[in-house]
Order: sequence, then C-alpha cells, then structure tokens
Amino acid sequence: MRQVIRKWFWAWEFDKEEQWLNDMAAQGKVLLSVHYATYEFEDSQPGEYAIRLEMLEKFPGSEESQQYIEFVESTGAEFVGKVMKWVYFRKKKELGDFELHGDNATRIKHLKGIMVLLLPLGALNLFCAISNLSIGIGMGSTANVLCGLLNLAVAVLLGKGWSLLNEKKKKLEKDAQLFE
Repeated sequence: MRQVIRKWFWAWEFDKEEQWLNDMAAQGKVLLSVHYATYEFEDSQPGEYAIRLEMLEKFPGSEESQQYIEFVESTGAEFVGKVMKWVYFRKKKELGDFELHGDNATRIKHLKGIMVLLLPLGALNLFCAISNLSIGIGMGSTANVLCGLLNLAVAVLLGKGWSLLNEKKKKLEKDAQLFE
C-alpha cells in the first residue's frame, strides 16, 4: 500500500530527515519517491532498507552529478528521487553497509556545501530587510515594514541554521585533529 506524507525539514536538518526516513523504513514503509516536503512510501519488510540523502555540488542533471548517482547505484543502491540539489537513495540492508559520508573529511565537505547555500540566502534576506525597513520607516509604508520584518525573520532563521551547521563542522574538525 502506498502512503503520502507531507513533512517539512530545513536544509540544516538533513540528518533529522534521514533519521525519520530510516525510522519509517524500520516500520516497513520505504521511500518510493520524494518531492518538495512530500514523501511517498510503499510497504516493505520492516528494516529491509537503509535510506541516505545528500546535497550535490551541482544540480542532479549535470554530467558530474549523473556520474556520482551512477557510482552510488553501482554499489547496489537505488536512486529514489531529487529535490533541487538533494538526492535520495535507498539500499537493501542485505547488500551491506550504506554510508555516503564514511569519514570526517566527506562529512565536513557536505556541511560546507550546505553552508555555502545558506550564507548568500541569509545575506540577501538581510539586505532586503534593511532596504524594506528603511523604505517603510522613511515613507511610512506598512507593507514595506512588514516585508522587512519577514525578510529579517528569514535571515535570522537561515543564520541560525548556518550556525548549527558550523558547530557540527567544528566538532568534526576537532575530532579529525584528535585522530591525526
């Protein structure tokens, strides 16, 4: 039986999203397809699959990304779907371990890629907030003030996400230094 669930995760919550998808697989609901905040599941044996997701450096249609997807598939994993630069894979556990980020260096690279996405978005929203608030206050425009406050809230949210990822990255870098 197929089931569609709508659920939102922020880009910096990718590990939480992956855990949720694996919890669903453990309950016998394996990921069949993915779209913006929409997940389609089908029945399977509980715990039959492991699910992994990753944000690619380039969009999935690029030659480099296609080669990477084919490489992951060559390990026995199935490409489930994509959302922007995010790709989703599933692999039967009987085929062996399934890790996309097997060491600290690749985990750090992955975090940096997400941080590079969040930084300009946060900066753009901060710029728009300042502009809209300046115009709104100067001209008495309630609409501009409201837009400015919304932009400011988004900038703060993205900044918080960036900060959380940076903390994870620093911890991984510290752990890597301990093992050198």
